[in-house]
Amino acid sequence: MPKLKSISEFTGKWFALIVVAAGALALITPDTFSGGTPAVPWLLSIIMLGMGMTLRLSDFAVVARRPWALLLGVAAQFLVMPLLGLGIANLLGLSAALTAGMVLVGSAPGGTASNVMVYLAKGDTALSVAMTSVSTLLAPILTPLLVLWLAGEFLPVDAGGLFVSILQIVLVPVVLGVVLRLLFPAAIDRMLDALPLLSVAGITAVVLFVVAASAPTLLSIGALIALAVVLHNSLGLAVGYGIGKACGLDVASRRAISIEVGMQNSGLAAALASVHFSPAAALPAAIFSVWHNVSGSLLAGYWSRRSIEPKPAERAEESARSSTD
Repeated sequence: MPKLKSISEFTGKWFALIVVAAGALALITPDTFSGGTPAVPWLLSIIMLGMGMTLRLSDFAVVARRPWALLLGVAAQFLVMPLLGLGIANLLGLSAALTAGMVLVGSAPGGTASNVMVYLAKGDTALSVAMTSVSTLLAPILTPLLVLWLAGEFLPVDAGGLFVSILQIVLVPVVLGVVLRLLFPAAIDRMLDALPLLSVAGITAVVLFVVAASAPTLLSIGALIALAVVLHNSLGLAVGYGIGKACGLDVASRRAISIEVGMQNSGLAAALASVHFSPAAALPAAIFSVWHNVSGSLLAGYWSRRSIEPKPAERAEESARSSTD
C-alpha cells in the first residue's frame, strides 16, 4: 500500500502534465483513440463512485453550521459559470456546438480536485467539500435546466435525457460510494490511497477519447477554444472571490468559493456533451480538464505563501487570553 500511495501522490502532483501529454498523443494518432467516446460516461461513473467513497456524513455538517456561506457559494457556482460560458462564447463567435459545450462546462457541479486545491491554498476546506457535495447532488436538476435555458437556442437540448444521464453518471455512483463507506468503513479506508490514481487515469482517458474524436476541429481553431477556456476559468476564479469579499466572508471562505466556482467537473461535462451533443461540444470540457488544474495549482501555490489574518472574533479571543496571562 505505501507504494500505491506513492504512485497516487506522483500522478496527482503531475496530473496536469499527464493530461497534456494525453491530449497531444490523441492529436498525433486520433484514429487510435477516437472510438473510445462510448466509454466516457462509464469512466465518469467510476470516478464519481470513488468520490462518494471519500465522503462522510460529517462532511455535510457545514450545511447546518454555516448555511449562508454554503448557499452563497453554490448559488455563485450555478449562476456565474453558465453565464460566463455563454457570454465568452458569444464574444468570441464560437459555433453552436462549442457554445453549448461552454454552457455545459459552466453548468456542471464542482470538480473533486477543487477540494485539494482549497486545502493547499489554506482555504476553508470544509466549505469546499460541502460545496462540491451539494452542487453534485443538485446537478441532476440544475444542470439540465441551465443548459436548456442558455443553450437551447443553439442546439436541441434534451433536458430529460440530461437529467437521466446525470443520475446515472453522478448521483447513483456518489450515493453508492457513501453507502459503501458506511457499511464497510475499514475496507473502503484501505482503498482510499488508490482513488487519486483512479481519478487521474479516468480523466486522462476521457481527454484521450474526446480530443481524438474531435481532432480536426481542435487543430483548426484550437487557439480560440483555449482562449475561451482560459477566460472562463480565470473570470470564474476572480468573480467567485469577489462575491465572497462583497458579502463579507472571511479570507479562507473567499478562497474556497473562488476555487469552487472556477473549477468545474469538466469530466462530467465532456461525458454529457459526447452523449447528448457531439465530440466538438466536448472540446471545451476536455481543455478545461487540463487548464483548471494548472491554474488551480498556481493559485493555490500563491495563496499558500500568503498568511490569513484571523477573524475579528478570533483576534478578540486571543487578546483576551493575552490580557489574562
